[in-house]
Amino acid sequence: MTTIPSDSVPHAADSLVPAISPRTAWLCAETALFMRDYVLSLASHDLRSPLNAIHSWAYVLERKIDAGDATGQRALAGIRTGIDQQVKMLESVVDRTRAATRALAVSVAPFAPRALIDETVAEAKEPLASLRNVALAVESSLAGETVNGDRTRLGQALWLMLTFAIEASASGASVTLASAFDASMWRSTVTFTVQAATPDDASQPHLLEPFARAQAREPREGGRVAWVLALCKRVAEAHNGTFEQTDIKDDQPATLTLSVPLAGG
Repeated sequence: MTTIPSDSVPHAADSLVPAISPRTAWLCAETALFMRDYVLSLASHDLRSPLNAIHSWAYVLERKIDAGDATGQRALAGIRTGIDQQVKMLESVVDRTRAATRALAVSVAPFAPRALIDETVAEAKEPLASLRNVALAVESSLAGETVNGDRTRLGQALWLMLTFAIEASASGASVTLASAFDASMWRSTVTFTVQAATPDDASQPHLLEPFARAQAREPREGGRVAWVLALCKRVAEAHNGTFEQTDIKDDQPATLTLSVPLAGG
């Protein structure tokens, strides 16, 4: 397969991976795209709550401040103008920018998950897992069974789960992908152990953004997933499924679980 230098892909520029395939570059770009839009979504949500509160208090102040108080009226006008400017910015910049991934379209068709698993593990192994000396293991009894879903999108999600786990693991560690049909769901779980400082070790090869690796280790607010795993969440939701992440703590086991209905989205 034709390869391209890693320094031609901005988000892999400091990765120390000597060469990545066009497909790996595409997977990294998709990861960065969904991460950007997830952060914009969080910013839009978290900014609107205080803006609504300020807007409500402005009406309270309006009833308290005398209409003849020129200074007070100017202050109220400034508050309202500031609110309007922030809301317009959210609508015109933030919401419009993330419109492409807000409603993720999926192309549902029958496919065999086992074949996809084997392909995805191979993609994650070369070059990243091999260079980092991280073993990849598959625990699955799946063979020729089929599921309805978007094979490409689900493959992206599985690749990202494995890549994140590899980058968080120490040299010589093992990452396990367990996959099975559970009642009406296809459930895939990646299990790994986070090694202290490994995600930030610049001497190790990386494919994911440095700031995203660091943010993933911060405490999660309200059960939100790490920014870098946003693609997994959106793919799961587009299939009417779920994506779950346990806390990422140094020297502790962690899991990433993708669950989608066997009948597809």
